[in-house]
Amino acid sequence: MNTLSSIIATLSSEEKRSFISNLKQKNKRNDTKNIQLFKLLDTTPDSKNLDIQLYGKRAKGAFHALCKRLHDNLIDFIATKSFESETSEEMEILKLLLASRIFFEQKQYKIAVKTIKKAELKAKTHDLFSILHEIYYTRIQYAHKDPHTPLEYLIRDFRNNQKLLQQEENLNLFYANIQNKLSQNRSNITQAIRDSLDNFDLSITNDLTFRSLFKILEIINQAANAARNFHSILSFVEKTYQLIESKEQLTDKHLFYHIQILYYVANSYFRNKNFVTSQEYLKRMEQQMTKQRGKYYKRFLPQLELLKALNDNYTGEAEKAIMTLENFDFSKFKDQTMYILDLKLTLIMFYFQQSKFQEALRLFNELHHSDTWYTEKAGIIWVIKKNLLEILLHIELNHIDLVESRIKGFRKKHRSYLKSSNEDRVLEFLSLTITYYKHGDSLDTKKFLDKIQYSLIQNIADQEDIFAMSFYAWLKARILKSNLYQTTIQVVTQSDKD
Repeated sequence: MNTLSSIIATLSSEEKRSFISNLKQKNKRNDTKNIQLFKLLDTTPDSKNLDIQLYGKRAKGAFHALCKRLHDNLIDFIATKSFESETSEEMEILKLLLASRIFFEQKQYKIAVKTIKKAELKAKTHDLFSILHEIYYTRIQYAHKDPHTPLEYLIRDFRNNQKLLQQEENLNLFYANIQNKLSQNRSNITQAIRDSLDNFDLSITNDLTFRSLFKILEIINQAANAARNFHSILSFVEKTYQLIESKEQLTDKHLFYHIQILYYVANSYFRNKNFVTSQEYLKRMEQQMTKQRGKYYKRFLPQLELLKALNDNYTGEAEKAIMTLENFDFSKFKDQTMYILDLKLTLIMFYFQQSKFQEALRLFNELHHSDTWYTEKAGIIWVIKKNLLEILLHIELNHIDLVESRIKGFRKKHRSYLKSSNEDRVLEFLSLTITYYKHGDSLDTKKFLDKIQYSLIQNIADQEDIFAMSFYAWLKARILKSNLYQTTIQVVTQSDKD
């Protein structure tokens, strides 16, 4: 049932209603159980003995067949909806390519050539090398029917595109290799990036296309996020963005990529605690978002507001940061689940840092999905942060029974992942938290502070992850009985004073 329940969990409320309507139209008999099964899995995904609930008796064979039909219907529905809503340039170009091939087959050569040239122009505009490969293949095949374009020109364009396509494929291999290396060892992300660039004949130079530079920056950002190490990749980010700036004439052509790139750069500076530079890039990002009549404004607004609020919070503007997130209209961005979840968890963290524990708990209780669902939507790191925050929140509210059960559940759920990912620091933080929670009054304050700093802060201050330092700051504030927010700011910005 996990597969079916997981598929159903990806549907919005509107899509679920549409799917049920679709099933009603398909059902030829009134006693079909597929709608009933869908509703059961939607409302109670962990329910047992579903065959008995549906048929009133054991019926494993019939139930298995019903599940398979529902699975096939769900896949068909999702695929069909995707095609119906697909308005991307890629789809438009593929339609033009397909139409041109039909025209060629029907010997309508003039309209065929006109159509495929239109497809080629659009594909070039968006650097769609794999589609261009098919376009040139078709144009060369029918080159004798196009007297205005010499064959040698088409062959030249075909070979140039092959080089660009190979570069694109190398980028995909680079991405896969980085992910594989990170899963094995996250200790040296910089060397992993350098080795992977060399292995796949890639170098961050002006010869790369705008889209290729974007993909490299995207991959580096994802790798840094997975390893929680933005310090070591900053030089790559800066070098890549310098090359992107040199292609200024292409930035409007690639506006979507340009906006996302500015977010990556701003985020890298934030994670390196260079808040002033991060805010400068956010201003550039917002300016780009207003271009082309604000075509991408809504798409990037959650990311922009999230990073704005984080920068404000860690530069002493906590009230401004909280107001930004409290005034955010979540209802307008239901299609951007990952960033909505980031915004909500960040607001909980802001409340927590201001000792507004009841407000934090109220918002936390709105996160009513399972950890499995949140892992699919926002990733395992988000879930671990959520679970840790919940434990700290119950400690602050002195919910003794909940503290014990949540700690036990956390270790059971995440211990193996954290161990395999070399994230022992999280488990060490939890262990130190438990020690303080149980024996806080009898601990030697100085010795315990030295111990947590030695155990939790692995890098020099200006290279340490800002969120890891925030958790450390909570423990330090509890021990010293100091203001949590002020302690957090002091811990995070201490590198400026060293």
